[in-house]
Amino acid sequence: MLLSASKVFGRIKPVIGVNTDPERSQGHLCLPVRYTQCFAEALQKLHRGEFRWLWRQRIRISLEGAGIKTHPVDLHEQQLSLQQHIIAHRSTAQPASCSPVNCEPQLLPVRALNEVFVGESLSSRLRYHSHKQSLKFSLHRASYYEISIDDGPWEKHKNSGLNMCTGTGSKAWSYNINRLACQEVEDLLSIAKQKGNVDLTINRELVEQVTDHYNQSLIFCPEEPKIFFSIREPIVNRVFTSSQHRGFTSKMCVRSRCWDACMVVDGGTSFEFNDGAIATLTVDEEDALCTVVLED
Repeated sequence: MLLSASKVFGRIKPVIGVNTDPERSQGHLCLPVRYTQCFAEALQKLHRGEFRWLWRQRIRISLEGAGIKTHPVDLHEQQLSLQQHIIAHRSTAQPASCSPVNCEPQLLPVRALNEVFVGESLSSRLRYHSHKQSLKFSLHRASYYEISIDDGPWEKHKNSGLNMCTGTGSKAWSYNINRLACQEVEDLLSIAKQKGNVDLTINRELVEQVTDHYNQSLIFCPEEPKIFFSIREPIVNRVFTSSQHRGFTSKMCVRSRCWDACMVVDGGTSFEFNDGAIATLTVDEEDALCTVVLED
């Protein structure tokens, strides 16, 4: 579904997904699972107009700066072997071949239906020991960039990556990255009760209600024209800040300070995103994807 949607621009042509592998795929973007076995019934309902339209908002991305490359890499067709990963790690990262600074932003030839992820290409550093013929993992490589939220001041960030999702992708991304467990909520309520001298009866029902209310706030309607950003494992010290770890925005600007980073759209298309490149992410209702909702 994501691959098909990436080929469609604008809000005129409808895209309808059918879950062909319900045993292994939840199929959130597809018709209900029962229509997999009785697709003829689905076609009849569509023909009779027994459905409602759903315009899923998508994220558009503009790139500017020195050395940017707007040619995408299709990750569905790219898979490095172990030896290639080792060579990539051993090779000293070189800055991208710099072209003159692009004064005009260049709009990327894709729209993100689910999410955009920004981070270092090799999230883990690989160490290869030839005498033992073994591969070991060490600490992950942190991503360094600057961000501006809704044209606000730039902040220096260092973390495990930045995720920006739509309402369509919020069930998978903003929810799973930021959701809290009942144990964490219970601990926070206990601290609030103790430190604030609050007369609060903490029981299982209250904890579950607060937990569910917070977690549900991380999910929003696919038709809402906004972006939810999530900063993963932020490092905060004298140099790096993180005034907001998550939240909604209508415009996100990211300036890369990475050496070997990528910007991945919907988990399938990657763009180089190294030092000097600036990405601006917005939502334009003209980019919305036309889909249908067919009830069971």
